[in-house]
Amino acid sequence: MTHPLVQAMADMKEEEALKIVEELLAQGEDPKKILDLSSEAMQVVGERYQEGTYFLPELIMSGEMLRKTGEILKPLLASQTDETKKLGTVVLGTVRGDIHDIGKDIVGFMLEVNGFEVIDLGIDQPEAAFVEAVKNKTPQVLALSGFLSVAFDSMKSTIEEVEKAGLRTGELKIIIGGGQMDDTVRKYTGADAYGDDAMAAVAFAKEAVGVK
Repeated sequence: MTHPLVQAMADMKEEEALKIVEELLAQGEDPKKILDLSSEAMQVVGERYQEGTYFLPELIMSGEMLRKTGEILKPLLASQTDETKKLGTVVLGTVRGDIHDIGKDIVGFMLEVNGFEVIDLGIDQPEAAFVEAVKNKTPQVLALSGFLSVAFDSMKSTIEEVEKAGLRTGELKIIIGGGQMDDTVRKYTGADAYGDDAMAAVAFAKEAVGVK
């Protein structure tokens, strides 16, 4: 049985979705559970996009819905975490040739809630943008996102450019995510890890900065 929130978000019913979020909070529902349901809805949107039922306008609209839901949940989630100090810095972005930001936005949101400073470069970012950000921000984690399989080559070349610039030291860990990721893709790109979901990225980032 699909949850009403998942249904509303996946069907692009923004007003209804935001109303359900408010109702769930009023009933005392855990904000983390609401975020999980939102992620589930985004998964459905992604599947519909891949099947060709949804197109770019739906992706943009769902991203906007997620942003609005995030604005409601963020203060509540932040108050649940006991991390008052910043754990570390993550540079995050969707690689060249890919314009998907749903997964990236969820990851960035969850990292912030868990105490990380997130430098979000946005979508369709060239290799040089990541190199520049790593150079200037000295993050502990570089997170590359891509929904389409064409993104694998861009991930690989981005990681190669970071290495060429001498920035891939023991301090920097690289994770990829966003689409159909597995260990074969991880090895191909040269990343340290791949993430199936936002919590995997959070766990990886915490490990990278030595937090259990």
